[in-house]
Amino acid sequence: MDLLTRFHPVREALRARRRVLHALRVRVPDAPREVEPLRALAAAAGVRVVECSASEIGLGLPPGVKPQGYALEAGELPELALAELSALGDPGRRCVVALDGVEDPQNLGAIARVAHAAGASGLLLTDRRSAPLSPAVSRASAGAIEHLPAARVVNLSRALEQLKAAGFWVLAAEPEAPQSLFTLADKFWEGDIVVLLGAEGRGIRAGLSRQIDTPISIPMAGAVASLNVSAAAAVILYEWVRRRAEQAATS
Repeated sequence: MDLLTRFHPVREALRARRRVLHALRVRVPDAPREVEPLRALAAAAGVRVVECSASEIGLGLPPGVKPQGYALEAGELPELALAELSALGDPGRRCVVALDGVEDPQNLGAIARVAHAAGASGLLLTDRRSAPLSPAVSRASAGAIEHLPAARVVNLSRALEQLKAAGFWVLAAEPEAPQSLFTLADKFWEGDIVVLLGAEGRGIRAGLSRQIDTPISIPMAGAVASLNVSAAAAVILYEWVRRRAEQAATS
């Protein structure tokens, strides 16, 4: 069982209803004001509310995580099969964010937050060298991961090959790539795409290179050579949003 804390993760889990939801713990007698909308969402979802003392409410939380007056007992987030993930969204307008070796839950959560905000179809993760969809990821995503579908695969290269066969372009963020994100040919934005991001420091593994249609770089004017992976995801995904808006305006 996962134990979700903080307002946005708890609220979005109750709104999304993608998890099995067991109970909303509420501290009594001094519950914070934001508990009332959570009580209403719990009632709408058929989730029981359990009133707890201050010492009881945090039982089961890892060290350093505070319940702040409430906590949601829930099952793990479900993960899809690759075929299910690739079928989500409108054909020709899908965007899957694939992560190679992103193990930090803070980075994964931040990427999930921007991917959901930009309208991406979902995340493609690996069985190994990838953070689980834990409560820490939900907190870091401000609850966005509660809505954003994710698939997990054993072999990322094979998964990318299957997506390419289904018509997806694979764009890979590589700091040294000669092709700038901002001058990338329009054809790469006209259909379904995969945005492939690697771990900070290690980058994208060499074994994935044959599946990449074009490596792209983000121009850097300062002395720092690259962006944090979640910041890079934001830049690339919102360039995708911008290009699609331009295409829609001229069609």
